[in-house]
Amino acid sequence: MTSNELHLDRDRAESFGSIAEQYDRYRPTCAPALIDDLVALNPSQVLDVGCGTGRVAAALTRRGLDVLGVELDERMAEVARGHGIPVELSAFETWDDTGRRFDLITCSDAWHWIEPTQGLTKAAALLRPGGTFARLWNYHLLDDHVADAFDTVYREHAPSADPHARGPQNITEPSTKDGQFAPGETKTYHWERALTADEWIGMAATFSDHQRLAPESLATLKKALHKTIEELGGTVHAHGSTYAILSQGRGAIRSTP
Repeated sequence: MTSNELHLDRDRAESFGSIAEQYDRYRPTCAPALIDDLVALNPSQVLDVGCGTGRVAAALTRRGLDVLGVELDERMAEVARGHGIPVELSAFETWDDTGRRFDLITCSDAWHWIEPTQGLTKAAALLRPGGTFARLWNYHLLDDHVADAFDTVYREHAPSADPHARGPQNITEPSTKDGQFAPGETKTYHWERALTADEWIGMAATFSDHQRLAPESLATLKKALHKTIEELGGTVHAHGSTYAILSQGRGAIRSTP
């Protein structure tokens, strides 16, 4: 299944609620420089699509922005609400916007779970003229010898899962189909992160390809990863990046009922 078809795998798309607290604890936030750039747009209303536990929404709210979240899973939404984020429960494609419009729409680590044609049309309709649509993905890039060691573990214990150790791959560029958006730009924001063996394993277990593993297989993988990380010194030093696709809306576009 390609990255453009992941939204069809609803078991994976809707697998995060059972580990909502773990997701909130271990997943990275977006790079501070990216948050600075989004705040600098001076949006009066922000919509965070697939807001999850509110990682991006909370960062923007702390900077004084008015952010509304839309989230499919009640358990993820409850964690976001605990961070002070108002969240409406719905799939984005069918969300009732009640005529509201936004200067900034964000979607972090979630756009691949949304039907792309409906999603783009909806986002274009919700943006005020000149507004910005920001699709964001966070990645960890590990040193080659660490990534190689993880590859060995996964080949033996979880060949269907990705070690998530080699950075971004197969990212779709901004769509300008039917003139919905002005030509977009891509930017990469870098950050560093050090995680203990328990922290790395806790984060890895939140990825959907790990969630679909049989419980005994996931337990075996975690044990093997922990042993490998301890043998490598006990800390995973990640060279992280937030990959951003930034598109400006042209305005005055109707969504399809």
